[in-house]
Order: sequence, then C-alpha cells, then structure tokens
Amino acid sequence: MRHQIAGKRLNRSTGARTALRRTLIRQLFEHERIKTTKAKAQAIRGDAEKLITIARNSIEAEDAQKVHARRLVAKKLGSNKDLPKLFDDIAPRFVNRNGGYTRTLKLGPRKGDGAEMVLIELVEE
Repeated sequence: MRHQIAGKRLNRSTGARTALRRTLIRQLFEHERIKTTKAKAQAIRGDAEKLITIARNSIEAEDAQKVHARRLVAKKLGSNKDLPKLFDDIAPRFVNRNGGYTRTLKLGPRKGDGAEMVLIELVEE
C-alpha cells in the first residue's frame, strides 16, 4: 500500500522519474507550452509553479536572496541553462498573480495507445 506517499511513479525508477520531470519542466519553461500525457502534466505542474513562485519572489529581493533563489531553482532543474529565461522573462509576467501560472487543455486520446493527451502551457496575462 502507498499510504501517505506523495507524487506519481509514472512507471519508472527513481532516477528516470527525476530526469523525466526535470526535462519536462525545462521544456515547459523553454517553449512555454508542451504536449504530453495527463499523468506527466499532473506530475510536473506543482513543481513548475513552485519554481515560478521562487523566481517571482526574488525579483524585489536583495542580491544574496536572488543568488539563493537561482541556486534553489538550479538544484531542482539540474542545470543553469534555463535560469535566465525563467528569471528575466517568465517571472516578471506573473508579478501581480498569486498562483495558477499554468493551464492544462485536454486534447483527447493518443492514437497509438489511447493515453489521454493534454497541452500544458503558461498562462498569458
């Protein structure tokens, strides 16, 4: 039984699951919308919104707190490559928004295996 165990396993080992989540979140920040399965979108949505909140809150912070925020996000994403777009482009858009930075739109079943497909995207203001 999986009582009180948070997160979805996505039928993968721990390392593969971590890598998948990092990759999907990076792609979401890079392209601002991705097409994926419903389960994967649900698995990354909370993490992506938390990272946007960290970046958003660091806009008006002191220099040391800005560095700390960038390090927290880099730790979660596994690289510094996507940090400039998140902190300089995405986060300022959501300064006046208290959450709900992503939207999930249903696309219907995938032709091959019938998996429910969705489009997860960043909300435009």
